[in-house]
Amino acid sequence: MLYDYYSGMERKLFAALAAGVLLICLAVFAGCTGTPDAGDGAGDGAKETAKQTPVPQPTTGPDESGAGESEKAVASADNMFAFDLYKQLTAGDNPDENIFFSPYSISSAFALVYEGAKGGTADEIQSVFHFPEGIKVLRDGFLSINSGINAGDPDYELSVANALWAEETYSFLDDYIKTAKDYYSADTTNLDFINQPEESRLTINKWAEDETHDKIKDLIPQGMIDPLTRLVITNAVYFKGDWVKQFDVNNTHEAAFTTASGKSVTVDMMQRTDEDAVFGYMENDDLQMLKMPYDHDSGRELAMYVILPKGNDLKAVEENLDADRLTELKGAIAEKEVKVFFPKFKLETEYSLSKTLAAMGMPVAFSDMADFSGMDGTKSLSISDVIHKAYVDVNEEGTEAAAATAVVMRLTAVMDEEPVPVFLADHPFIFMIEDTDDGNILFMGKVSDPA
Repeated sequence: MLYDYYSGMERKLFAALAAGVLLICLAVFAGCTGTPDAGDGAGDGAKETAKQTPVPQPTTGPDESGAGESEKAVASADNMFAFDLYKQLTAGDNPDENIFFSPYSISSAFALVYEGAKGGTADEIQSVFHFPEGIKVLRDGFLSINSGINAGDPDYELSVANALWAEETYSFLDDYIKTAKDYYSADTTNLDFINQPEESRLTINKWAEDETHDKIKDLIPQGMIDPLTRLVITNAVYFKGDWVKQFDVNNTHEAAFTTASGKSVTVDMMQRTDEDAVFGYMENDDLQMLKMPYDHDSGRELAMYVILPKGNDLKAVEENLDADRLTELKGAIAEKEVKVFFPKFKLETEYSLSKTLAAMGMPVAFSDMADFSGMDGTKSLSISDVIHKAYVDVNEEGTEAAAATAVVMRLTAVMDEEPVPVFLADHPFIFMIEDTDDGNILFMGKVSDPA
């Protein structure tokens, strides 16, 4: 029976992959924020001004799908990074571990990091995140995507936000601050990391909480901000939408779900088995794929894609899944009637990504060899921590998802200036007259009373 087949599928990794695809799709189908104007440089206080300057506009026109070349390049980069990171996060020993993250949130934060990187540091970041070669393509792409995301739609909520948090006594380059505002809508706020690190942490966390509608709390853990912190880069993404074809809560029932380790658990299983249950669908010998769209009006179509292996071996599907394979599978989708059984689930995840990103190919950014001179004109900064938190709730009505990323940058080392010595011979002293060629002491004495 079809119901029994679905109810026996592995729950947690199935839910994780389904949810993980969600924000990938947001990057593909959503399009990015009008940018505020540059304020004063951070070294001068980085204060916001009322002066308005023209908003940069992407130069590449849209294709038939409505996406410009720069937007497609950034979306493609984000998708490649998404699968790279997914493979890293699923490489652990716990087969029943849920995975959920926003690749777009992490990529957005690191686009701002990349803007300030130079030399080999920049090369490594570009490689890990698959950023386009041309900086103009990168900037135009994020500008376009964020503008589309924040344009709004009457039928769903979707937003993205960036911010820079700078130590108030530290000088950042005006060009870096202006680029962050013009292309990434990242306002710069001055904080006193040196004397008030805990208060600064709470301020940043409040911003993340507000931008994610209270879904992401305590983004930066206690103690991560300290007197050596000089810059924190943050991103937040929020989505809430209803299914085009909602599930009847009266049809939701308890059912068995087999996890990857073979354990049987009980879940609330939603179902659509009526004649109006027409969805985008494809299948091959290895898997089934379902497209469940969200209600939309004037904005772009958003949808959840679910990849379900035939049998309880998700690993076999994961091994052959990447951005190109996803595009191939989506291309085979056709609208048809499908009897759908899908579990309700809610996930909350948190990742410390410093070691993961270093292992993926960008170790220099986390070392004292880092070059972020594009931010401050020196090589004094490195990344100390990368925190990512995500939330998703899938139910009969639709989906709510949120994520936030924080990149914490600090001084690589503190070089204390040597004090200018004072030699005040106002008390007895010893003196010697020495042959400096061989160190032979020719004369030696002590002065106790020079008068």
